[in-house]
Amino acid sequence: MPSYLDQKFGLHGKVALVTGSSKGLGRAMALALARAGADVIVNGRDPTSLNAVVAELSSIGIRAHAIAADLGQRVDVERLLAEAIAWQGHLDILVNNAGIIRRTPAAEHSDADWDAVLSVNLDGVFTACRAAGRHMLARGSGKIVNIASLLTFFGGITVPGYAASKGAVGQLTRALSNEWAGRGVNVNAIAPGYMRTDNTAALQADPVRSKEILSRIPANRWGEPGDLEGAVVFLASGASDYLSGHILAVDGGWCGR
Repeated sequence: MPSYLDQKFGLHGKVALVTGSSKGLGRAMALALARAGADVIVNGRDPTSLNAVVAELSSIGIRAHAIAADLGQRVDVERLLAEAIAWQGHLDILVNNAGIIRRTPAAEHSDADWDAVLSVNLDGVFTACRAAGRHMLARGSGKIVNIASLLTFFGGITVPGYAASKGAVGQLTRALSNEWAGRGVNVNAIAPGYMRTDNTAALQADPVRSKEILSRIPANRWGEPGDLEGAVVFLASGASDYLSGHILAVDGGWCGR
């Protein structure tokens, strides 16, 4: 008989898609879902970069698959979801992790940078949610986890497009929850704090900003990709069945300051 933890948090028999999972936060969350028993589809723009992740996931003993797609192109997103659903005939978990950032003062922020960020971080997320939602609603079950940000709550500095997109992801999460929670599909979000990833490389390298950031984190350290493992497994599992429309901050205590 499965243990209580397996019954609540186990993902055996589930199929998960994690976008932007060739490295960083996405890779860590894909590995966490696989360790909980899910079969996992990884995604990125470069097919070659996904091979190592597929091999790593397969070594855990689950089925792994890679689908290359650009989340900034709606046609690509729709193809990604169609192929993900077709792989095993169903999709139980969608983690919308893919995202980009452009750092420029607002008065100098170009249309091209704004459009690029919004197309991936917001349009891509909505398009993926819509396609996965149709499938999950027809089945009467599913888990969608959007990756928000501390800038879902705060404005940030020199990242107007990113802040706008992540604020919108928070509202989209709530809006979809309002429509879908009563039909078996839970939509929640994780708001990571300041994590050591490529997206924060410029901040980590800036001695002034890095010191300012660290001084405000009660945990007294930057987050690591692995810090999201527990949160994503919880939100993807049956343990969170009565949680919907929630934005879970994994931030070392930042929001409490």
